[in-house]
Amino acid sequence: MKTIYLKRGKEESLLRFHPWIFSGAIHHADNGIEEGEVVRVVNEKGGFIAVGHYQQGSIAVRVLTFNDVDIDEQFWTSRLQSAFQMRKDIGLADNPNTNAFRLVHGEGDLLPGLIIDIYDDTAVMQAHSIGMHLARHDIAKSLAKVMEGRISNIYYKSETTLPFMDPENGFLLGKTDNNIAMENGLKFYVDWLRGQKTGFFVDQRENRALLERYAKGKRVLNMFCYTGGFSFYAMRGGAELVHSVDSSAKAIELTRRNVELNFPNDSRHEAFCEDAFKYLDGIKDYNLIILDPPAFAKHRGALHNALKGYTRLNQKAFEKIERGGILFTFSCSQVVTKDHFRNAVFTAAALAKRKVRILHQLHQPADHPINIFHPEGEYLKGLVLYVE
Repeated sequence: MKTIYLKRGKEESLLRFHPWIFSGAIHHADNGIEEGEVVRVVNEKGGFIAVGHYQQGSIAVRVLTFNDVDIDEQFWTSRLQSAFQMRKDIGLADNPNTNAFRLVHGEGDLLPGLIIDIYDDTAVMQAHSIGMHLARHDIAKSLAKVMEGRISNIYYKSETTLPFMDPENGFLLGKTDNNIAMENGLKFYVDWLRGQKTGFFVDQRENRALLERYAKGKRVLNMFCYTGGFSFYAMRGGAELVHSVDSSAKAIELTRRNVELNFPNDSRHEAFCEDAFKYLDGIKDYNLIILDPPAFAKHRGALHNALKGYTRLNQKAFEKIERGGILFTFSCSQVVTKDHFRNAVFTAAALAKRKVRILHQLHQPADHPINIFHPEGEYLKGLVLYVE
C-alpha cells in the first residue's frame, strides 16, 4: 500500500475511531496514489493509524480498519459476516414476515461508502465511494459466501451515487425479474432498475408500522408517497380513505401497483401526481397526514434554505389538518440535526397558531445502525404530533 502522512496533531479524531480523514489533515502522500486506492495512513513520525480508501475531495480517506491488515477476501467476508450476524440477532434476517432489510449501512457497519439492501433473494449493492466501486466484484463474492444461499442475485446500482464515474448498473450475480418483497407481511414491488436509492425506503419500516396503529377510521394524506409504503400500512390499519401524492408519475404508478398488490379493488385509495405545496394549498378534511419529503439539504451550504422549506411545508400541514389530527413529519437530510428539525417544526406550529403535542420522536431503525464514533450517521428524524 502507498502511504498518506498526516499533519502534526491531526490524528486526534482517528484515535477516537472517527472513520473520516479530511484533506486538510494531510501533510503529504506517496506519489501516484489513484482515486479509490487502498492506502495506509500514518502520523507525522510514521506511526500506523489506519487503512482506508483514498478519494479526492473534502473527505480524502474513508477508514476501513484501524488495524494494519490487508483489504482482501478475508477482510470483506469478516465485515459482511459481522453485519449479517447483527441482523440475525435483532430478528430481521430469516424473518418469515419480512424479507426486506438493510444488510450494510456504510459507516454504521464499518464499511464507509457501501450500502447493501436485501429484497427477498436479491441483494442491491450501491457504492458511495470510488473505492467501494472498484471493490464491487470482491465484495459480491464475499456477500454470496456470507449469505449462504439466501440470495441468488446481486444487483449493482451506482449510476446516481457516482455519476462522474459513469458506472454501469447491472447484475454481478444471477438475474431476476421477480421484484416483489415483503415487509411486516405486506408485499411491494421494488424498482431497483429505475427507482430512488436501492428501490425502496426500508428505513421507514418501523415508522410505517407505528402509523398503522393510528390509522383506524382516519382520512389519510400521504405526501411524497414514492412507492406508497405508508399508504398500504394505513389501509391495513383500517383507514377510512387514503390519498397518495407525489410529483413523479412513475412513483404514483408504483404506488397504485403496490396498493393493488395488497388490497385489490379497494376503493379507499386514490393517487395523485401533483406538486406537494400546490396540493397542500387546496386540501381539507384530512385528520392524519404524512410528510416524508426527499432531502432538502445535501450539504451544509443548503441548510438555511432547507430549514425554511421544512417550516413552510409543516406550516401548510398544520393550517390544513383537522382538529385532533395526527401529523407524521420527517427529515432525511443528514446535515439537518434533530434540534434543527424540531425548531423548524415548532416554528411552523407557532406560525399556524395551532396547539401541538409530541407523541413520538422517531429515528432510523436498527438495521441502519449509527457508529458510536460517527454521530454524522444519524440522518433520519421524525415527529408524530397531535394537533388541536
